[in-house]
Amino acid sequence: MNGLMKLDRIDINILVQLQKDGRISNVNLADAVGLSPSPCLQRVKRLEQAGFITGYEAHINLTKITDSVTVFTEVTLSGHRREDFMKFENAIREVDELLECHLITGGYDYLLRFITRSIEHYQEVIEKLLDAQIGIDKYFSYIVIKSPIMKSTVPLRSLIAKQNSVEFGA
Repeated sequence: MNGLMKLDRIDINILVQLQKDGRISNVNLADAVGLSPSPCLQRVKRLEQAGFITGYEAHINLTKITDSVTVFTEVTLSGHRREDFMKFENAIREVDELLECHLITGGYDYLLRFITRSIEHYQEVIEKLLDAQIGIDKYFSYIVIKSPIMKSTVPLRSLIAKQNSVEFGA
């Protein structure tokens, strides 16, 4: 779709419901947002085509499968030219254990989140990155002890609360 697409409260409600349960049936989704099934399905397809819905996924309970360690890592690069950032980002895209990478402001350049089998496995991953000479000057690691709050949905309604409808570039 080209141009601007307006999201109304029903579109927002559809997105909220699909975040909670991507496998919800169209009939149940329609009921939850106050539509009949056919217009609801049309709206979902429109939201998918416009890029507001980019996919559906299953949330895995990893603790039922294996032990793991989550590690947050602060990374400072030795160089700060555009090429230095591109080299680093291109290299870490290939790291399976990397779940998130954020270029941030402050005392270091990147905040990374890894998940590994063990602390030893994490150290192997970091050593490979250091050996690859992708511009890492220094890094600090923070092992997660406990994650009492983890959310997989974004608070759509509160993020756009001041607007009755929202215009987004499609």
